[in-house]
Amino acid sequence: MGIGNYIKEIGRGKDGARALSREQASDLFGQVLDGAVTDLEVGAFCLAMRIKGETPAEMAGFLDATALRMHHIPSAGPAVVLPSYNGARKLPVLTPLLALLLAREGLPVLVHGTATESSRVTSQQVLSALGLAPQTAIKPLASGTVQLVPTELLCPGLQRLLDVRRVVGLRNPAHSLVKLMNPCQGPALIVSSYTHPEYALSMAATLALVQAHALLLRGTEGEPVADPRRTPAMDAFANGTLTRVQDMQAGSLASVPGLPAPDAPSTAHWIDAVLRGQAAVPAPIALQVAHIVRLANAIPSAP
Repeated sequence: MGIGNYIKEIGRGKDGARALSREQASDLFGQVLDGAVTDLEVGAFCLAMRIKGETPAEMAGFLDATALRMHHIPSAGPAVVLPSYNGARKLPVLTPLLALLLAREGLPVLVHGTATESSRVTSQQVLSALGLAPQTAIKPLASGTVQLVPTELLCPGLQRLLDVRRVVGLRNPAHSLVKLMNPCQGPALIVSSYTHPEYALSMAATLALVQAHALLLRGTEGEPVADPRRTPAMDAFANGTLTRVQDMQAGSLASVPGLPAPDAPSTAHWIDAVLRGQAAVPAPIALQVAHIVRLANAIPSAP
């Protein structure tokens, strides 16, 4: 069918572009995920949206299309979803620590992601160093466990769209979408993070529109884990209703004593020491764990 009619609307430049309705956005994105359009159309879509920016209604439509095509993961009760796509460059990537601490609290934890930049250390590398291999098939998520699920396993079309960045060098709507989607079959708490303040507003508006259960914070280098040097502000969403649950801590430590080097083996070794009680959990991450446990336990189970 093609998406040329939609590109005409969204591709008129920053001031002339028109926003799509939620239904139109779902139709457009569904065609992209299905591989029903040409590479030229995909490139035009990505560049047009990069210039225009996504509205909350458009992002909700993209999420609708993705949900229809995703292999959802059955979970033993409401799960915690940790999207891990940015990795880390300057600081150790501590999303694996967050995941394992939450599992220790008895929660089912899903970490999904893929490497989007070859120069960064990923959660996948750290978890592999800790002995947790990525899933090769969809299987139920049990309480008190962590599953590492590659994006390609959840939705191959979404993986293809993320890979466009390697060709054109620019993010596209998929890079925000993966931080907002619920890959679980049933309710879940999405721990979503942003890198720039303008994304905080658009992501919050989308989470409210789709009536999500979520915790939104400025993560560490784009990862959904609190910066160990300073507690960020955290906003909770319950069926889309926003509540500020944590104010930002003023100031920042220049370094955290004992924090490991950012390479995967060093990070994994330090995380293991923390889990064994041989090193302390950084205070901002301990606070984040407490908020997530409370919010996840408050989510009603699916009937």
